[in-house]
Amino acid sequence: MAVQPTEIPKTPRERFIAALERRPLRGRVPHFELVFYLTMEAFGRVHPAHRSYYQWQQMKESERRRHRQDMADVYVLTAERYEHSAIFLHPNPGSEEEIFRLIDAVRERSGDRYFLMLHGDATFGIPDGHGMLDFSCRLVDEPDKVKQEAANMVEHSLGWAERLRQHGGLDGFALCSDYCLNVGPFLSPEQFREFVTPYLTRLIAAYRAMGFYTIKHTDGNIMPILDQLVESGPHALHSLDPQGGVDLAEVKRRFGDRVCLIGNVNCGLMDTGTDEEVRESARYALRHGMPGGGYIFSTSNCVYTGMALERYDSILEVWRREGNYA
Repeated sequence: MAVQPTEIPKTPRERFIAALERRPLRGRVPHFELVFYLTMEAFGRVHPAHRSYYQWQQMKESERRRHRQDMADVYVLTAERYEHSAIFLHPNPGSEEEIFRLIDAVRERSGDRYFLMLHGDATFGIPDGHGMLDFSCRLVDEPDKVKQEAANMVEHSLGWAERLRQHGGLDGFALCSDYCLNVGPFLSPEQFREFVTPYLTRLIAAYRAMGFYTIKHTDGNIMPILDQLVESGPHALHSLDPQGGVDLAEVKRRFGDRVCLIGNVNCGLMDTGTDEEVRESARYALRHGMPGGGYIFSTSNCVYTGMALERYDSILEVWRREGNYA
């Protein structure tokens, strides 16, 4: 799966991997988005994640084959038009067999041109409102049971990852458990070290041993646990959320020699800011992310439903003009 360091990175996938490995690059900074939901606006086609599972259940196999191909086409069209180096697949439906088929369909459509990833987190994130109180009480009342659940989740995910490795075609995982609110982590740094960090570290180490790359995503203010996130050993951190007070320049100064950084054009400004504020956010990300390599350009979350496509186009204009190594 990995590209040998002695090779000159040429394809978007190779350049993406070079950035993850913090190797020097020439030319355009790699770029991708965790999700690009505006496929209806861009291509007049429904994003794969927005399609109905109930409709899928009613389809004949001939319809399903066309549907699989169309989903693969949408992912590749998005990467081609917006110069993404990587594609984060969101299988729908998400059965093991259909995930394999989607990977194969995208590879058949694009070869090895793009880096392919799936969601692969298995650690405790912020619980939803229904389970938040119960989870918080369990951390105090039955910590050993919570830790055993954490270990079980990791082992289950590693079993799935091994089947993916044997199938082939996948390059890595985006680990998308969110740990933080805008004001700080849901768990204290001490609790995070007890209930998350050991399991995140185990997960990432095992993924690496299988040959997979890992991108750890979490929104919010990660600064109180930033050292633990880096310590856990991911290839990259995403999204370095400016709405949570995360300054890419500070993260780069402290840990840019240890981990690739991905982000962090302010998604809030994409809706509420002026055109110049949006462009300046893109410039700031490039100016502070690029030095020394180990940087991938993206928004601070994703290109979400409701974002004006013109705003996304505007940050890409800045990226194409200013995001270039000599």
